[in-house]
Amino acid sequence: MAAVGIMTAQVRPERAIGQIQVYDGLGKGKSQAALGVVLRSLGLGMAATETSNPTETRILLLRFLKGPGREYAEDAAIAALQQGFPHLIDQVRTGRAEYFDAEQITAFDRAEAERGWDVAKGAIASGLYSVIVLDEINPVLDLGLLSVERVVKDLKRKPEHLEVIATGRGAPQALLDIADLHSEMRPHEHPNVEAYGISGIEIYTGAGKGKSTAALGRSLKAIGTGISRDQSHRVLIVQWLKGGSGYTEDAAIAALSRSYPHVVDHQRCGRDAIVWRGQQQEIDFIEAQRCWEIAEAAIASGLYKTVILDELNPTVDLDLLPVDPICQALLRKPKDTEVIITGRCLNQPAYFDLASVHSEMVCHKHYAEKGVDLKRGVDF
Repeated sequence: MAAVGIMTAQVRPERAIGQIQVYDGLGKGKSQAALGVVLRSLGLGMAATETSNPTETRILLLRFLKGPGREYAEDAAIAALQQGFPHLIDQVRTGRAEYFDAEQITAFDRAEAERGWDVAKGAIASGLYSVIVLDEINPVLDLGLLSVERVVKDLKRKPEHLEVIATGRGAPQALLDIADLHSEMRPHEHPNVEAYGISGIEIYTGAGKGKSTAALGRSLKAIGTGISRDQSHRVLIVQWLKGGSGYTEDAAIAALSRSYPHVVDHQRCGRDAIVWRGQQQEIDFIEAQRCWEIAEAAIASGLYKTVILDELNPTVDLDLLPVDPICQALLRKPKDTEVIITGRCLNQPAYFDLASVHSEMVCHKHYAEKGVDLKRGVDF
């Protein structure tokens, strides 16, 4: 592939038809990506209310296998969504609080799965929601707690506008067959990371969808964690290769800033064009360095609990930034500062070896390949 970079969203077509998206695999980022899509959709909906064509974005988060009695990684992020966007987020949790395998299934587990799907079926039929997240539906189907045929049949009847996001390990083939998008989160281990004595570095890469949305989900988690501890967990989002305007992340970040003032900071750089390998311009190097100096100072300061370096990977892959200063900054970062790095790349930079979490988004299916127009708030 000769081109590495991010094309401005302004030249991309829009789509109005909601798709069925499936995020599965053993790697981290599945539920985070789903919450990132939710945040994007909410941000776009809030922006639309300020125009002459107001719309309301309603979200249902239906969480299977996540009953009360224990804390889950997404709880803080969902709390931030519910507080920041009141009356727009509905949440239903089903199941018991402990892990179990196929040999430990009880009548209660089957009843809880059925209860959850009854809620889902009613929500789909109502037409009231813009996005329905079926969190951990994949293992529910894999365990046989619900009929795959029944779920597939109900999903085929969804309203045209409705976006459905299914997450979790072990998505059955019948669900993948009707999905418009399938991204697998594939984990990569870096066994020597403990020798560096650092943690809190997460990398999301690969050709599949879900990298930037997973990072947005992490920003929600940071904000929600701060709320639960009565602290200010500040978030900095730095974006490379995304100059110009028209990115839906802008609406999402603006919505976060409005709901949580003085918590979210945002910096972006780059030309309003794709950067081609071998055709880098001087301004590309200048812009990349300018953004890195901001990110480097923020990481070292300890003022931010979470720093998102969006599209840093292709920036380095294009030789717009040297690798060594990035490695040194990550090695010296404060222990309680988490750094999230995103973007695809052809060659893994040395800082990948510092990651305690490294998920590769593998693209198995994408509706854009079928000629389906992309949809603002979900795709870009």
